[in-house]
Amino acid sequence: MPFEFHFGNGAGFGGFGPGGGAEGGNFTPPQRPKRARKPRKAIGNAFTRTLINLAVTLAVGLVYFYLELPALNFHAEEFYVFAFLLCVVYCICAMVTSGFQGEGVRGYVGFVKKQCAIPGLVLVGLLAAIALGSISSWVVLRAGAYSKLLTIQSGDFTAEIQEVNYGQIPMLDADSAAQLGSRKLGELSDMVSQFEILPSYTQINYQGRPVRVTSLAYGDIIKWFTNRSKGLPAYLIIDMVTQEVEVVRLGEGMKYTTAEHFGRNLYRHLRFRYPTMMFDEPVFEIDEEGIPYWVCSRIVKTIGLFGGTDVKGAVLVNAITGESEYHQEVPNWVDRVYSYDIIMQQYDYYGMYHNGFLNSIFGQKDVTLTTDGWNYIAIDDDVYMYTGVTSVTSDQSNIGFILSNQRTKETHYYPCAGATESSAQASAASQVQQMRYKATFPLLLNIANQPTYFMALKGEDGLVKMYAMVNVQQYQLVETGQTVADCEISYRQALARAGLIGAGESSVDVVGETQVENGTVAEIRSAVLDGNTHYYVRMEHGLAYLDFNAAELPRAVLLNKGDQIWYRYAADSAGLTEHTITQVRSFWFDGEQEGVEIGDWQS
Repeated sequence: MPFEFHFGNGAGFGGFGPGGGAEGGNFTPPQRPKRARKPRKAIGNAFTRTLINLAVTLAVGLVYFYLELPALNFHAEEFYVFAFLLCVVYCICAMVTSGFQGEGVRGYVGFVKKQCAIPGLVLVGLLAAIALGSISSWVVLRAGAYSKLLTIQSGDFTAEIQEVNYGQIPMLDADSAAQLGSRKLGELSDMVSQFEILPSYTQINYQGRPVRVTSLAYGDIIKWFTNRSKGLPAYLIIDMVTQEVEVVRLGEGMKYTTAEHFGRNLYRHLRFRYPTMMFDEPVFEIDEEGIPYWVCSRIVKTIGLFGGTDVKGAVLVNAITGESEYHQEVPNWVDRVYSYDIIMQQYDYYGMYHNGFLNSIFGQKDVTLTTDGWNYIAIDDDVYMYTGVTSVTSDQSNIGFILSNQRTKETHYYPCAGATESSAQASAASQVQQMRYKATFPLLLNIANQPTYFMALKGEDGLVKMYAMVNVQQYQLVETGQTVADCEISYRQALARAGLIGAGESSVDVVGETQVENGTVAEIRSAVLDGNTHYYVRMEHGLAYLDFNAAELPRAVLLNKGDQIWYRYAADSAGLTEHTITQVRSFWFDGEQEGVEIGDWQS
């Protein structure tokens, strides 16, 4: 019988095979005895643990409040984030101080429920408040309330909007103003190395002029440490008409700005004094004496818990001293209380829902929206925001526009069918396409009782090179000019050629005391003064003589009695009288200005 050697379920080799011991039974290696887990001890008694939990939660809450500055207001969404954080922190502390007691999953769940019972109830209450507040603010249920946030007054454009005063037209947009401001700061050797300019330029009316103002800011945290004791030494005023930049140096520096840190930071300064108020983004303004302030509009929710964003007064903070006061009715010198986005949002609610929510989806009768852009213009002593209005079913044309007072929110709607702002911008840019200028977002002006888009044309360097005017209703009527006056005269000529105005509708103020007129030459006299020939011209129906210096205006030698011309002159303080001889700065004759073709003028 052959010899067989097996490894298997029998006796293992040497007693260590898979089968176990020498008798062939199962072998079980010795097991290390399990050590029972020692429960973690709770810290102190229940009262002590509660005090610790509250102290840690309070410390975390204070740090979060100092850094994030949430409004302690049930209408503020950030308040609920803050409350959730406090509840979570308390629960974690409660479990840590109580020693994580419990056996198995059920044991731990029961332990957590016991420790987090009160914070859990608070969380449930907060979630219920959010749900109920959201439902009560839901536009589907409250469309009528949303449509009444903004009161709209219909008006007549030509009857209510006076013809343009060029001393009030802002000829710079925010980007161009920022470039001029940066260039000016670069000229100031004592400031440029330590400070920079805040990018937010606020457009206001200051002493009857449209200007943009902004504050300086510290260059970096190191420069803040070295300069904070004196504060920010100046702010900038940029004249939107003359494009002049003025650096206003302060006797005492501004110590409360958005560029500050710690307690002097404007946001923190506001929150500590008005912990329950919600604020819009602060804007920098100056009063009529040039004292810098921050205008901090108070935000309120008027529909349900979270809907119907509106403004109710403002807190004015003196940027130098930090003194603050809440005004439900702000002083007249304040120009910006309502931001453009609040006004446009409220108009969109009106345009969408004034005929009901279902109509905004089905039928869409009289459903309108604002266009994608806005601009500002000074009227009287206030700043108005302008934006176009278009039908929700078409984005190719406007049906009108709104002007809204940024201090009072008084809003007028003017029906005026015509081109959209983007169409006008494209039309203006196409006039100078060889120069690759870009048109800024336009203003709507009244020129010869014609709604007219006015815009600046900027070069690749971002600076204004020319100006353009586009007729709203017939946007193929486009004229450009190197100056606003030149552009306006060319535009009036185009209107006259199109039969939209009469030939006599030409008198208009330009800048300062400069005037533009047209008429027929009635009399010409000449004299030689200091080696230059001067032609003294009297126009029909006029008493004054105009002084044409042939050295400066060579084409004056071609003038004859009966010629019809446009001319620009500087009147004296008394105006044109019988004895006035006024130096003419330029004139247009047979469609030419100093040899530059601008188009024929016809009576």
